[in-house]
Amino acid sequence: MSSNLIEKKPDGREGRDGDRGHHHDQRIASLLEQMSLEEKIGQMMLGQPDEGPAPEVLGDLLRNGGIGSVINVIDRDTVNELQRIAVEESRLGIPLLVGRDVIHGFQTVMPIPLGQAASFNPDIVRDAARAAAEEASATGVNWTYAPMVDISRDPRWGRIAESLGEDPFLTAELAVAMVEGFQGKNLAAPDAIAACAKHFAGYGASESGRDYATTNIPENELRNVYLPPFKSCIDAGVASLMTSFSDIDGLPATANGFLLKQVLREEWDYEGFVVSDWASIPELTTHGLTADDRGAALAAAAAGVDMEMATDTYRHLADLVNSGKLSVEAIDAAVTRILRIKFQLGLFDQPYTDARDERAKDVRGRAFEIARKAATQSMVLLKNDDEVLPLDSERIASVAVIGPLADAPYEQLGTWIFDGDPDLSVSAVQGIRALVGDSIQIRHVPAMETSRSRDTSAFDSALAAARESDISILFLGEESILSGEAHSRADIDLPGAQAELVRRIRQAGKPVVAVILAGRPLTLSNIVDDVDAILYAWHPGSMGGPAIADLLFGIESPSGKLPVTFPRVVGQIPIYYNQKRGGKPPGPDSIVHIDDIPVRAPQTSLGMTAFHLDTHYTPLFAFGHGLSYTRFEYDNLRTSAATIPIGGSLTVSVDLKNTGRIAADEVVQLYLCDPVASLTRPVRELKGFKRVHLEPGQMQTVAFDLHSDMLKFWGRNNEWIVEPGLFQVWVGGSSETSLGTEFQLLSDRESDD
Repeated sequence: MSSNLIEKKPDGREGRDGDRGHHHDQRIASLLEQMSLEEKIGQMMLGQPDEGPAPEVLGDLLRNGGIGSVINVIDRDTVNELQRIAVEESRLGIPLLVGRDVIHGFQTVMPIPLGQAASFNPDIVRDAARAAAEEASATGVNWTYAPMVDISRDPRWGRIAESLGEDPFLTAELAVAMVEGFQGKNLAAPDAIAACAKHFAGYGASESGRDYATTNIPENELRNVYLPPFKSCIDAGVASLMTSFSDIDGLPATANGFLLKQVLREEWDYEGFVVSDWASIPELTTHGLTADDRGAALAAAAAGVDMEMATDTYRHLADLVNSGKLSVEAIDAAVTRILRIKFQLGLFDQPYTDARDERAKDVRGRAFEIARKAATQSMVLLKNDDEVLPLDSERIASVAVIGPLADAPYEQLGTWIFDGDPDLSVSAVQGIRALVGDSIQIRHVPAMETSRSRDTSAFDSALAAARESDISILFLGEESILSGEAHSRADIDLPGAQAELVRRIRQAGKPVVAVILAGRPLTLSNIVDDVDAILYAWHPGSMGGPAIADLLFGIESPSGKLPVTFPRVVGQIPIYYNQKRGGKPPGPDSIVHIDDIPVRAPQTSLGMTAFHLDTHYTPLFAFGHGLSYTRFEYDNLRTSAATIPIGGSLTVSVDLKNTGRIAADEVVQLYLCDPVASLTRPVRELKGFKRVHLEPGQMQTVAFDLHSDMLKFWGRNNEWIVEPGLFQVWVGGSSETSLGTEFQLLSDRESDD
């Protein structure tokens, strides 16, 4: 049954049948009246097929209403058969949610999310998610477990690859774009899939960067740093949320009523549903919160987890309700939220994926274009001494292409690519050869079997190739398996013998360019002085090779900016840009290096600032850093007013000029600081960014609208506040920009005067 009723969603997007309208509520209420307790609990169970055909493994559960969703079934015919059993052979005919980890592409793989974040481009992030949704939905998948919006300040954490970086503002902007890409303008459209913001909340703060470890986050930091991206996703209409594996201040997120009831339901009025992470409900017992699965089921359901993923701990819910431990109203509320999303997806009207649907083929070409553009905009030029890049194909006769990741089409896809097709992936050496043809001789020497190899026996051959060539390009970094979930590292230097390979190639006396493919920031201090240029490519996805070639040879200019700070050494972690000032902040005049301390010197405070004796206090590369093949000049920073009232706004403007010889993009970044407040505030906070394209010699005024609401923070009285006073503002090409001005926020009394 379908309806012609169209209503606007709260965020302005159209939804079929009125996504929050009375029609759905009436149909949901009618279903609830007909459902047995067991059928209700079945809607709260997410099943997965074990060994054997999914319709045989799950058939009886579906017929009996024992599960309401499935995971990891991606064959269209199989999905349609599962839907047929659920709709035609179960008592109530409720269709299935079909979940899959569609994280950064489907068959066509986009750059890892951290790489996409380096683009500082919501449009390309939205397009990448849209292409992934189009490919995935053609197989019957209608629900993905993305975006991951965990603020990630520790590059040792493997899942930083899946994040959008360390900054709440950037993460929120890009996560919203990703939600919009997955869900489209109409969630009931056949090429839309429901998104799932994860992991609620604070997972990125795992101690020591160890996956699944505990997180200790004061509420003030939780509210100011970790929660805002989730709120932005909710405001954008995200269909579901996933809980975190970790505890937060002693209470696991999967049983955390403060997060799931107070914040999510009472404060934010969220109407979507919450799913546990994989087996995180029985793990409540492993945490030591509960004694057994029955207790774990009660703790999760009572806290507000609507659906259990993969495991069957919720089989205890019927007994918990019958014994009075859990109210049937709690069950009904969970089922209502799940059914609402199924209605919004249009599954009750059309549960099947059309077997004649050729969307995957139609979208493939467009997906390649998006993947190439996303890869190009995501790569960050960290260093470029003497303008060794771009390479001049008219002056270079030969290039040595060296390293374990030069021809690694699978490895460049990165983490979470279950459905990525390596045959569609174009490696760097393939991309270079396709670009230069026979005009340049390419000497390709892998030198190492894998990125982890310690065998140096092929280094002599690599050095010989370097000596015979005009320039060497080293493709270094991490294999895809070295980052992602459960792949944290204590040492984030280049693995294996790669640093030694760099030093050997340097002996050739020719220019050396390093292209780094990795799922996280790596500590590069041990190679940074031995290479002339560094292009950080992340794990760039299917079209990484052509994008790298375009950048190396100047077809495109690098425009990516770092979404996360790069430490000099692992001991600096955490070293995020928006840290607090502290009472003794370090500076250039207060550094004492360990080698400068006299033997048996008397104990002193050594400058009395917050720094390490054995490294510099600054990072190797700052948040927002990224070079170009042209030069951009920032000038004439001004505000439209010297003062604004609370509730008012002003415009911050800067003149940006391309003073170089080529056209290029620049990501203009706006930072603010509240230098005096009732609680200590970060030294800088990103509050705006714009990607601007300029031709050589072109100047453009770049303007940011700044409302007083953007100055709010969670205060000591546990509420959002904005305080009058002086505010500092900077605009530039990175978080280290020195081009600044200030304005005054007036109190209500001052405004009246």
